[in-house]
Amino acid sequence: SESMKKVCEMIQRVAPTDATVLITGESGTGKELVARAIHNASRRKQKKFLGVNCAALPEPLLESEMFGHVKGAFTGATSDKAGLFEAVEGGTLFLDEIGSMPLNIQGKLLRAIQEKEIRRVGSNQNIPVDVRILAATNTSLEEKVAQGTFREDLFYRLNVISIYIEPLRKRREDIAPLVYHIIRQETDPNAPMPAVDKEAMDILENYNWPGNVRELENAIKHALTFARNNRITIDVLPRKIVAEVASMRMSTQPNVELDGGRFKSLKAFLRQKEKEYLEQVIASVGGDKEKAASILKISLATLYRKLSEVEDTTEGESAQSS
Repeated sequence: SESMKKVCEMIQRVAPTDATVLITGESGTGKELVARAIHNASRRKQKKFLGVNCAALPEPLLESEMFGHVKGAFTGATSDKAGLFEAVEGGTLFLDEIGSMPLNIQGKLLRAIQEKEIRRVGSNQNIPVDVRILAATNTSLEEKVAQGTFREDLFYRLNVISIYIEPLRKRREDIAPLVYHIIRQETDPNAPMPAVDKEAMDILENYNWPGNVRELENAIKHALTFARNNRITIDVLPRKIVAEVASMRMSTQPNVELDGGRFKSLKAFLRQKEKEYLEQVIASVGGDKEKAASILKISLATLYRKLSEVEDTTEGESAQSS
């Protein structure tokens, strides 16, 4: 997609510099992947890339994790410990969910960025550091600044360069390439690549992906686990995804349909609509035709017959019109 091309261009432009980068986007869009790509294309690529989720640790632990501590700094500090700034010396430190960082630690981070030195918890000795900072957030830091929960001076220090990653639902053309990329990652290099049925790909491309790339990755792993004959079909996709797409389609069905600029016969139109409804019911139960037939209160044989009838009607009309 155009938006991801711009992201890739930004990565290439900012990677050779030491500029601080703020990566924004919804949860699951791949912010850490962008951060790693920046590191891997930078002059620091031979050094470490380490990350910390600022929302995952309470304030005392986060402070110690980032800046280290000296023996006796707090209960349980039985020895000196280097923090991430020292551990990643010469490399890149990725601060995920930076908006959740407590104000006290924000001040220490600002000083580390400005002065290029840190002080371990409980120490009065400054330690010089050479670290590139990449940060990410799925919330608006501008709003947090306005609310007084995020330092304005730190925001401007972090937001030297900003990269925004669009949610997956706004770049549907990326879904198919991502599906095959995930399949390649999950498949043994010596094994044949699993195929994806057109019907299954259609479901994947029409789902809204609130969890973005992370949710897509989990869905593909689920499908690969249950796939038969090395094919991903609609019945091995997570049922929630199939049912949601079916529900969305039922609520947006058009009332009239044209076929090649002309109206279909009433018989063909009604059969087409019947088939669409049948397929939606089948999709809602994960492709289980026996269960669908039970819901529809018809036999399995009748279901198969009705699914094939519309094709026969369409072929007959095509022959008559020619």
